[in-house]
Amino acid sequence: MRIAIEAQRIFRPNKHGMDFFALEMIRHLDKLNDGNEYFVITAPGQDCHCLEESPNLSIVEVKCPSYPLWEQIALPLAVKRLGIDLLHCTSNTAPLNCPVPLVLTLHDIIYMEPKVGRSMYLYQEMGRYYRKLIVPRILKNCKKVVTVSQFECNRIRGVMKLPEQQITSIYNGYNPRFREIPEIDMRVVGEYTPRPDFLFFLGNTDPKKNTACTLKAYSIYLQKSRVKRPMLIADLKEEYLYEILKKENIYHIKPYLSYPGYIDTNDMPMLYNAAFAFLYPSLRESFGIPILEAMACGTPVVTSNTSAIPEIAGNSDLLVDPTKPEAIADAILRLEEDDAFRDRQVAHGLNRVRSFSWEKTAEAYSRIYAEIQKEMQYP
Repeated sequence: MRIAIEAQRIFRPNKHGMDFFALEMIRHLDKLNDGNEYFVITAPGQDCHCLEESPNLSIVEVKCPSYPLWEQIALPLAVKRLGIDLLHCTSNTAPLNCPVPLVLTLHDIIYMEPKVGRSMYLYQEMGRYYRKLIVPRILKNCKKVVTVSQFECNRIRGVMKLPEQQITSIYNGYNPRFREIPEIDMRVVGEYTPRPDFLFFLGNTDPKKNTACTLKAYSIYLQKSRVKRPMLIADLKEEYLYEILKKENIYHIKPYLSYPGYIDTNDMPMLYNAAFAFLYPSLRESFGIPILEAMACGTPVVTSNTSAIPEIAGNSDLLVDPTKPEAIADAILRLEEDDAFRDRQVAHGLNRVRSFSWEKTAEAYSRIYAEIQKEMQYP
């Protein structure tokens, strides 16, 4: 089969969750040699070397001035021009008028739920409304809808009224470069924070990332801790951070914070390894790839007892109520005060990540393509 994979944003330099999903899945599909010919349709970008062509994989760059026009007009035109048999859209939305059978990776339907807060950025609000408009209209056209956890599968099936056979879940994986590193390279760590053994928080302007509550928890931790470890915050702009510190009246914690903005993905394994603990107390996740990345690096993860997170993190003693700053702070303090407890959490994480890999993800998608090929009676 000639299969097109929509991966519009994989060439952008500052990648996030869905971009990494698309990139890793494509790389591992290419390794399968499953008889399919893959065409990755993407927009031009600075990181054009992150994916290479092969005898079974071609990269097709398509220019268009905006995301909706690219997806609704340029993408289906490219599918027709290439003589594609099946289109797989990887990032929640797809063309309303798709000329071939469609597989959709629907990571979540958070935008269909009551909001936990308002983003300060217009583009995020516009993206939310676009998904809310498009997703209900395209689902009936999908041969298969795939999501990333059983929690989200049940949620989508119930809210969107999908037949059971139309939707399934396939877990994400993590890159094997996320692993324990025996010696910490302070040249890397020093670019982001003054010392190792810090608390690492993956911040974000998305309200679901629970940044304000996490910073309040950190202020409680500083009051109670004898050690007072600094915090490194990734992917958070200075003006947004200042706004939270002022609003929550916790400006006094600022000297303990490092906030370099977006962190190069190549440096993330070293930073996970150098961290004392990773904080991921999100209010709502359909999966949570950073949980696996930190665990694979031997770093204990303080995370939430909500949504899909317990399904991914497993039976961890560091699952907390993300709405309670005291609970987040207490989990950090327990790691700090009880070495045996921390060792158990490290061991739990290293064991848990064995259940996940991008190889398994790609194999599961390849089976779905084969099922659709059989159903459509392709030669």
